[in-house]
Amino acid sequence: QVQLVESGGGLAQPGGSLRLSCTSSRMFFSLSFMAWHRQAPGKQRELVASISPSEITYYTDSVKGRFTISRDNAKNTVYLQMNSLKPEDTAVYYCLQGTMSGQGTQVIVSS
Repeated sequence: QVQLVESGGGLAQPGGSLRLSCTSSRMFFSLSFMAWHRQAPGKQRELVASISPSEITYYTDSVKGRFTISRDNAKNTVYLQMNSLKPEDTAVYYCLQGTMSGQGTQVIVSS
C-alpha cells in the first residue's frame, strides 16, 4: 500500500541543483504537517525542512538560504528545491507526512 512516494534524487555536481518531490496518497494532505529528513552514511537521520498546513516553514541551519520547501495541496505533493548543493548534502532523503515516512530517494553530490 503505497502512501508516500519520493522522486527527483540523483547525482549532482557541487553547486548544482535538484528538486525532490513527494506525492502522498494518504488522506488529509492539506491538513498535514510535511517534512523532509535525510540520513547520510554513518549518521543519524536529521530534519532538513518542514512546512505546516498554513505554510510556515522551518529549515535546519545547514540548508538555510539554499533549500526551499513548498507544497501543492491540489496535487498532494511536497517539494524540496535544493540549490548550491554541497558534498555534505549527500544522503537518502525521506518525505514525512506526520510520522509516516516514505522509502527515500538518494541524493549524491560529487564532482
